[in-house]
Amino acid sequence: MMATIGRRRSSEAEELEVGSGGDSEEEMEDSSEDEQENEAEIQRLEEQLSISAYDYNCHVDLIKLLRQEGELEKLRAARQKMSELFPLTEELWLDWLKDEILMAEGTADRENVYELFEKAIKDYICPEIWLEYAQYSIGGIGQQGGIERARAIFDRALTAAGLHMTKGVAIWEAFREFENAILGTLQASPGSILTPEQQEVVNAQLERIHTLFKRQLGVPLLDMETTYAEYEEWADELPSESVTQTYKKALQQMEKRKPFEESLLVADPPKLAEYQAYIDFEMKEGDPARIQIIFERALSENCLVPDLWARFTLYLDRQLKIKDLVLSAHERAVRNCPWIVGLWKRYLLALERHRAEHKVITETFEKALNAGFIQATDYVELWQAYLDYLRRRVNFNQDSSKELEELRSAFSRGLDYLKQDIEQRFGESGDPSCTILQNWARIEARLCKNMQKAREIWDRIMTKGNATYANMWLEYYNLERAHGDSQHCRKALHRAVQCTTDYPEHVCDVLLAFERVEGSLEDWDLAVEKTETRLNRVNEQRAKAAEKEALLTKQEEEKNMQRKKGRSEKKAARKAQKQALPGDKRKVDEEEWGSQTDQPNKKSRALELEETEEEDLSTECGLFGRKSSTKILETPALQKQKAAAATRNKVLHDDSKDNLTVFVSNLSYSMPNPEERLKEMFESFGEIADVRPVYNNRGLFRGYCYVEFKEEKAATSALRLDRQELEGRPMFVSPCVDKTKNPDFKVFRYSTSLEKHKVFISGLPFSCTKEELEEICKEHGNLKDIRLVTNRSGKPKGLAYAEYENEAQASQAVLKMDGMVIKDHTISVAISNPPQRKQTTKVETSRSSGSLLPRQVYGARGKGRTQLALVPRALQRLPIPAANTENGTLRDQDSNSKGDSSVTGETKKMTNADFAKMLLKK
Repeated sequence: MMATIGRRRSSEAEELEVGSGGDSEEEMEDSSEDEQENEAEIQRLEEQLSISAYDYNCHVDLIKLLRQEGELEKLRAARQKMSELFPLTEELWLDWLKDEILMAEGTADRENVYELFEKAIKDYICPEIWLEYAQYSIGGIGQQGGIERARAIFDRALTAAGLHMTKGVAIWEAFREFENAILGTLQASPGSILTPEQQEVVNAQLERIHTLFKRQLGVPLLDMETTYAEYEEWADELPSESVTQTYKKALQQMEKRKPFEESLLVADPPKLAEYQAYIDFEMKEGDPARIQIIFERALSENCLVPDLWARFTLYLDRQLKIKDLVLSAHERAVRNCPWIVGLWKRYLLALERHRAEHKVITETFEKALNAGFIQATDYVELWQAYLDYLRRRVNFNQDSSKELEELRSAFSRGLDYLKQDIEQRFGESGDPSCTILQNWARIEARLCKNMQKAREIWDRIMTKGNATYANMWLEYYNLERAHGDSQHCRKALHRAVQCTTDYPEHVCDVLLAFERVEGSLEDWDLAVEKTETRLNRVNEQRAKAAEKEALLTKQEEEKNMQRKKGRSEKKAARKAQKQALPGDKRKVDEEEWGSQTDQPNKKSRALELEETEEEDLSTECGLFGRKSSTKILETPALQKQKAAAATRNKVLHDDSKDNLTVFVSNLSYSMPNPEERLKEMFESFGEIADVRPVYNNRGLFRGYCYVEFKEEKAATSALRLDRQELEGRPMFVSPCVDKTKNPDFKVFRYSTSLEKHKVFISGLPFSCTKEELEEICKEHGNLKDIRLVTNRSGKPKGLAYAEYENEAQASQAVLKMDGMVIKDHTISVAISNPPQRKQTTKVETSRSSGSLLPRQVYGARGKGRTQLALVPRALQRLPIPAANTENGTLRDQDSNSKGDSSVTGETKKMTNADFAKMLLKK
């Protein structure tokens, strides 16, 4: 074949030479230089792909150059490699197919082309590819079985794309032309008469064409009237009543869908909203074939929209349930959106549901692990789905089996993977509640009857920082209660009483309830002693914390009274100053200065308590009594009071100079001489009037300050220093805006919804700079902004956001950059879709509650793991009666202040000072 192509190319060159009368030497030299440049570029692209196989742009450029140069074997290999990594577009497939058709000479080559067509029709439903496939099959009708093969391909094309309202007509017409051509070969030549056998064949062919017309007229397609007129002309008679009725029904269906088709014609790509409306309409109509074709049309233009794939696969799973169709859709979904863990989980379930081989499911899971998810919890969900599948394979009636050992091995491997790979990558486990370990323990206890193994697993859970939570101990207690023995139940509850810091009263109640049913008198006495000792220690700590809070509250109230008194004295002094004679002004000023400076410099009892160290509780965590130290923390209210006290010396800012001032934050607390350091940073933008760092009561720098310029232009220019690194931390520079007057003002907003014009990049090397990433991203579109994600200390987290001008450029960037290798790191790129921030719920602590309490929220946005609720139970507010509700919601508590509580029957809201007075009252 290559020799033939080579001879063809040489003959073409000779014709060009003869036709032009001989090229000049300069033109020949230019052509030679171009060929050398193309060869060098091909070599460079091949080397680039050997380093970064997922560079989409590089694949496209290489295929284009190889096609220009006529490097047919290399071109075929390049296309094959790209098709294994990416779904190819309709244009790429058509170019590939046309080139292969031109090169096909023998029967073997034709079979290869058929196989290539079969691959092409699996990526997306493209009527053009199906039409090309059917027309190519017509060229093989001379071979044995060629006509039947072509008919089969046409039938498949009609099933796949014949319902396409705008492009399906071409396939119907091509099929009818094919059958008419066959009919022409069966007609008798002039002057001859067909035998009965030949006439029977002709009649059968006529019936095929009649059937095709009837089938087409029963499908709602654009321009149906023309098809109906063609049928009348071809049949030389009016269609039958049944055909006419079917045609009218299809015409009515077409009229219903015509507005949706017209909206698609005028809309700009990718037309997602228009397709969504069209899909909703078809779902209401309920025709499975039409629902499938509109989904396929929408996905061909919105292949990077995960929600669309999820909706399509969910419909197939619950409605059609056809194995080949369902699995094909799931496979294409994860191929187009590999960064969505939900699609992988549904794929694994679909494979299991349709009884795929275990090897296939395992290979799919391994592919999912390498998909590059954007958060640690995604990997936990994936592992949990795979472990659920392995558990369902096990026959637990047997003491030991290959499937059971595989399940246990998978649990161990999953835990190691999450600890070694995921924690290093994301800086968090993704499974703080140890759900995988809990499930493993339940399986061992309930299904395997191996309680000793379950206890070992729970010991691992407790030593991972969960020993302070009551609900974790009660989970283990319930497991022992159901599958263990009383001795271990008692031991677990005694450990819980010692270790629990969030709801100690609750575990104490459970221990006493257990001993009432199971224990002896000695057991009861020991339980009462332990619970009383524990609760007394906790109440002592709470009392100290409440005293500290009450003193801080009292001090704050006194300070407020002094401020009010000072303001009234200043106001009276100004009034007296206006009325006094000029000679008395100096005296008034001296009196005012003395009233301000004559303040006692005494240290309050609250500050003394604040400086004392917290008492540590020596507790035993884990099931086997491992030691740890747990500190009793302040209540949130006390923390707010301490924060308010720390801001008493805050530097006031003159609001009238907002336009001249910038606010600088996220600075290092240990920065020496912040005034001088910041003056050096900002003096290049203009003359500085003042630099005002903010300090706390102890004179420590609080990490932010005000920089005031003498010109407004200088303050505006200084904003360019925002997020510049200073002493290892990104410095935040923002304009000074009074948020009381501008409550909606925010310097930077983080979106929590789908951002189609922005891409999220993960897996970046920490050494990657913003400039390096910008060079890579701008090759795929016009960049509006790029942001590297760092922690508060300025250290990179391997994540970034790149914002493009439109959705199309962002989608193109995902296709071309996902899987790219940067400095030996394979990056993952997806459309930005930040998770919604979860709203934490406050749990009311009630000693009388018998249900298990949910685990508390902890971490950056919740309580610390060892923080206690320091409000004594005697002071906790009782639940509001059901009578005090309206429309299912609580009444406004503030209404108590507007009327007599005795009349309304509602409880008056109490302040922190009221609680303190109740506590200290003898």
